[in-house]
Amino acid sequence: MKDFISVSPLKILEKSSHGQLGPGNLGVLVARAGVGKTACLIHIAFDKIFRKEKLVHISLEEGPEKVASYYNVIYSDLLKALCMDDDDEYRFFMERNRMILAYLNQSFDLARLEASLKNLAERLEFRPDTLIIDGLDFENAGRAVFEGLKKAAGEFEAEIWLSALSHRHISEVNEKGIPYPCHELDDLFSIIVQLQPERSGILLRLLKDHDRYQIPENSIALDPNTFLALA
Repeated sequence: MKDFISVSPLKILEKSSHGQLGPGNLGVLVARAGVGKTACLIHIAFDKIFRKEKLVHISLEEGPEKVASYYNVIYSDLLKALCMDDDDEYRFFMERNRMILAYLNQSFDLARLEASLKNLAERLEFRPDTLIIDGLDFENAGRAVFEGLKKAAGEFEAEIWLSALSHRHISEVNEKGIPYPCHELDDLFSIIVQLQPERSGILLRLLKDHDRYQIPENSIALDPNTFLALA
């Protein structure tokens, strides 16, 4: 779906040093509650799916049916925004190239994740190019969890995108311009992007691009209703 890829939030990486996150790397989307982290992550997922890549969406807060319903709603909004008709081919891509896993009630851990990925590979021959992990508690997870995810990304040759919840009342930022709750973990992330509400809409800012920090010229405006990149 070339029309979607041209307005995908991942368009922000077109001018980055690598043009993508890449296998073996971690990326994180930072935003306050209610700004649109999940919607933006699902658009990242669509970008991958419509490139015919395989993706596993891991939710720590919602069950698989609820997550699937989010995909369906955002997909319908996407078709309306692009003035496109529904197409069985796109639905087929979603069903064939996406898996949804849920770890509710704080049941997520690295061992379970690795076992699930091995099970998908061995039983279904499903080897994801991208993992999306939505809802991980950065405040309480501990550095070892992210080091483990970085290792898993390398072992499974996949890129991993996460969401991080920031707070209006916590303004802590490290010397490289990375805000809480990623300010003490930025060395583990290759890409750090921030969703920031503005009067005119939503701004997606690239805070870290592999070995580059503080990149003020690299930001894009998103439609506050669809979270698609504006021209």
